[in-house]
Amino acid sequence: AHSRNGLNAVDFSERFGNALPSLSRPANASRIFYSIIFDAGSTGTRIHVYTFIQKEPDGLPVLDNEMFHSMKPGLSAFADIPEIAGHTVRQLLRVAKKTVPPVEWKRTPVLFRATAGLRLLPPAKAHTLLEEVQDVFDESPFYVPADSVSIMNGTNEGILAWVTVNFLTGRLHRNTQKTVGILDLGGGSTQITFLPKSRVSELCAPADYMVRFDMFSSTYELYTHSYLGNGIKAARLSALGALGSEVFQSSCLPKKYTGEFSFGGFSYHVSGVTDGVTGFKACSQELLKVLKGIIKQPHELKDSSTFYAFSYYFDHAAEAGLIDESRGGAVKIRDFKKRAKEVCNRPSERTRLNPFLCMDLTYIVCLLKDGFGFKESTVLQLTKKVRNVETSWALGAAIYHSQKFRIH
Repeated sequence: AHSRNGLNAVDFSERFGNALPSLSRPANASRIFYSIIFDAGSTGTRIHVYTFIQKEPDGLPVLDNEMFHSMKPGLSAFADIPEIAGHTVRQLLRVAKKTVPPVEWKRTPVLFRATAGLRLLPPAKAHTLLEEVQDVFDESPFYVPADSVSIMNGTNEGILAWVTVNFLTGRLHRNTQKTVGILDLGGGSTQITFLPKSRVSELCAPADYMVRFDMFSSTYELYTHSYLGNGIKAARLSALGALGSEVFQSSCLPKKYTGEFSFGGFSYHVSGVTDGVTGFKACSQELLKVLKGIIKQPHELKDSSTFYAFSYYFDHAAEAGLIDESRGGAVKIRDFKKRAKEVCNRPSERTRLNPFLCMDLTYIVCLLKDGFGFKESTVLQLTKKVRNVETSWALGAAIYHSQKFRIH
């Protein structure tokens, strides 16, 4: 099984890095180092500046501080005026200069990774934006590794988010078998990543869903996949039959509803079904068509593994009153289903505020239960932060790179 995954592992390491010049220092000294990660998402660009303490030369670093700042809109909005993208990045680098002491600048790596927003642009326009960012990096006083500016694929996004959550919950120490899985739901795509417990799972999984990588003298073999087109906004569009008539109808919307829905630069007229059946049952049948035959069911999700879920899973659970927006919380898939039924079958104040809430909650239920094959009793930890740090793939990238650029 290992040979078929060899390619991915090499691919993953190559894309992430080159070694840094080594600097000598006393063997037993704790040292502080910094890492700057730009997360260029579809709605905004954010900079994370992490401060780490390295206690043992080969051990996991300890996160001491996270400084972050964001600017809207996303860089893809500047596709035709790329110099503005450079200006955004230059302004965000000021935050890094304030956080990292000048003596450390030349050995603090700066990395820029763009996600779905840039993946959806025409390649030539995306390339021009990236070149603009590269120019700003090259004139900055920080260490710019080879391949410091790129578009990240969905697989790496899933792996690095998994690293973040398991690092923050203290599960990356050697000999910890109990890692947690992650579920991420964006507008355009959805990711699942976990460490399978059994050999059977590894053998049952499609070869390209298993990725091996080494980190801090441990080898991990993760099940991970990003389904592009199955994010919640893209799914709304598919469900509304966005290729059919002029007006998109759905039994998931309130009967008398008419309105607009915008996604990916286009606007659509949408409405409820005036003379048809509405409600949870009709809505789920409609949404199951969107998932049919696309989402694969990993072998062991029937067990009680722990999964952390974020992004739109969190937002819609908060909107539906299942969790407190500031604290997050644990929610069973059964709770999502119960609330979806209430919202779909008995329109209330909530559906008036968001006519799509029935559709969005039902999609989450169908995706988790019928798509991935989770049991209704599965508990999801819904969170935006762990130990007061954002659960973003950016921290995973900083940790993964810190050992690639061993700065001793």
